[in-house]
This record gives sequence, C-alpha cells and structure tokens, in this order.
Amino acid sequence: MSGAVRYLAEVYGGDGARSLCLGGTVAPSRCLALRWLRGQALRFADGLDPGPDSAWAPPGTLWPTPHTGADAPTQLRSWAANMGLQGAAARRLADGVPYGFLARDASGWYRLYARPVRILSAPTPPEELSRADRARR
Repeated sequence: MSGAVRYLAEVYGGDGARSLCLGGTVAPSRCLALRWLRGQALRFADGLDPGPDSAWAPPGTLWPTPHTGADAPTQLRSWAANMGLQGAAARRLADGVPYGFLARDASGWYRLYARPVRILSAPTPPEELSRADRARR
C-alpha cells in the first residue's frame, strides 16, 4: 500500500479540570497546517484579549491594563509572529515528527498541535488493470 502524507492540525483548550478540542483540519502540506494553526492562535488571542480599538466593542468599553506577566493571549500572538519557531515546526513535520505548542496562564491553557499522517490508498484491483490494458490496445 502506498499513500500521500497529509498534516492533521488540531487545537485544544482547557483548565485544571477539563480539556476540549476546539477545532481541527487536515491540510495537504505542512505549510498550510502551520498557517491554519497561526490563524487559530490569533483567533484565540483576539477572543481572549481583544485590543482596545476592536471594531465590535463600543468606544470606551475596553482599555489597556498594566502588564502582569506572561499570559496565554500574548504567548499565542508571539508564537504566531515568530518565524524561527514556524521554521522549526516545519522542519519537525518534514522529519515526520509531531509538533506542539502550549500557551498557558492562570485561567487555562491552549495547545496547538500538528502531525503528519499517511493517507493510505488501496492498490488498483486486477480487473481495473486489465481494462486499462485493453483500452491502450
């Protein structure tokens, strides 16, 4: 049996008591899997910690607060913007090794995960081979 390699990308979130799968996709390339993970990282970060100029919030609703240390939204944004980490992730996937990134703070954690998967294809049945031979004659 032979097959093509695809990349399963998944995102999870949780706290000390539970874990949830927040989404997933199968991408045809490691670059597209990582692009999807970057989009999810930014979506989570913006949902958890929107900027004070967010279009959906009425003016004056949101305002900056003093930075109190590493938080999950900042870690997710940093990961999405770090091309060095993206390159390391792509190399791991190219080597057939899963890649994961974990962002956490006091409120919970978020995991970005990708791994290569082989999509098996069945061999062509013998009757199909003989039809193809006849068609060529």
